[in-house]
Amino acid sequence: MKTYKLHFKQNIDKPIDEVFSFFSDPENLALITPEKLNFKILTPVPIKMKEGQLIDYTIELFKKEIRWRTLITEYDFPKMFIDQQIKGPYSLWHHKHSFKDCGDYIEMVDDVSYAIPFGFIGRIVNFLFIERELNYIFNYRKKIINEYFQRKEK
Repeated sequence: MKTYKLHFKQNIDKPIDEVFSFFSDPENLALITPEKLNFKILTPVPIKMKEGQLIDYTIELFKKEIRWRTLITEYDFPKMFIDQQIKGPYSLWHHKHSFKDCGDYIEMVDDVSYAIPFGFIGRIVNFLFIERELNYIFNYRKKIINEYFQRKEK
């Protein structure tokens, strides 16, 4: 199974507790996910983030609703948390969210490891579509996150 890795970094000029709280609230995922994915949380809210928490939601790909279940496998406020796919479109999805207080800003890092099913065909689909789409999603998030935290200053 071929595993792919993505790394995204963003600096946010807010206190670490505020930044971590925003990202560890699953309800905020809808704010930072492109509308075309039609993201919906199925797990009743509010969701208390903690190790062992299951979160069910749906996204839409190619006009087809896809159910996705993740498990929070590690949770260390305010430093990091990890969500892993239990059920969904990937053979593997491991997403580590890290937060580092750098004094004047918080460095937020997303490290994603993922694998696609269907062997060689999955590799082609990743090359033609998936990697580009994931980069689009995380770049969209970066833009929305910057706007969100700038609005909170005013």
